[in-house]
Amino acid sequence: MKKKFKVSIIGAGHVGASTAQLLAHSGISDVVLFDVVEGMPQGKALDLSEACPLWNSSSSVTGTNDYAGTAGSDVIVVTAGMARKPGMSRDDLLKTNAEIISAVGLGIAKGSPDAVIIAVTNPMDVMAHLLFKTTGFPHHRVMGMGGVLDAARFGTFIALELNCSPGSVNAVILGGHGDQMVPMPRFTTVNGIPVTELIPEDRIEAIVERTRGGGAEIVSLLKTGSAYYAPAAATFQMIKAILFDEKRPLPAACFLTGQYGVEGLYVGVPAILGSGGVEKIIELKLNDKEHEAFTKSAAAVSALVKILNI
Repeated sequence: MKKKFKVSIIGAGHVGASTAQLLAHSGISDVVLFDVVEGMPQGKALDLSEACPLWNSSSSVTGTNDYAGTAGSDVIVVTAGMARKPGMSRDDLLKTNAEIISAVGLGIAKGSPDAVIIAVTNPMDVMAHLLFKTTGFPHHRVMGMGGVLDAARFGTFIALELNCSPGSVNAVILGGHGDQMVPMPRFTTVNGIPVTELIPEDRIEAIVERTRGGGAEIVSLLKTGSAYYAPAAATFQMIKAILFDEKRPLPAACFLTGQYGVEGLYVGVPAILGSGGVEKIIELKLNDKEHEAFTKSAAAVSALVKILNI
């Protein structure tokens, strides 16, 4: 009999708990919520457990303050760290969250040596790189969530512009998960039709700029927090692709080994996700303007990695 999948979520805040809820609701895995705050992950796990009968879900949901509880995980999602506050960029979080993530990497590596890790903590590309270094895992089993979220935002804004179903938009994003991200209108389609054929250039540029500031827009509205519903939904898509070996093309922060002219750096690119993690990186043929924007975005990520000396 095949064992049940186990997904551990490090950090039981809004993004972590929302991801746990999606997993428990779907019933696709058992879930462990880890947090350093005593009682908090246990309380949220108990609440979710009591919802499972109402969802007809057989998922087990447990909370813990001990990394031993995460041992044997198939996938580990890292959401631990400080969230953004108004006026903060993702990069402002760099040093604070780097200290947290270094400890997390050491904590999870011992008990789940075969896991696939998804970094969600910001600045996400750099935190994925840090988890790769601290765990010692092969790079294809460590990735960052950002591209799926950014593509969803891009697709949402395109759907609003065209008054069409968001599900009909296939949006493509490259680059770091930050202000230097590179939405790709030329590769973005609505039921196969390029958006460049449907939306005037000036409106596309406005949508691109709104996408780049998508997270900050929510932070400014909430005033006391940052986005979590869409980040959790994006993370769930990645988890499902890995657990069920879907071989699904999704944008993710992947360790590049020469693709797109970048070596030894985590940057957002389209990739095939399956049980092995990042199983293939898809190289799009970029024009000069797109390649320049991608190179600039990668350089911004590289600058942060150099600050941490990793």
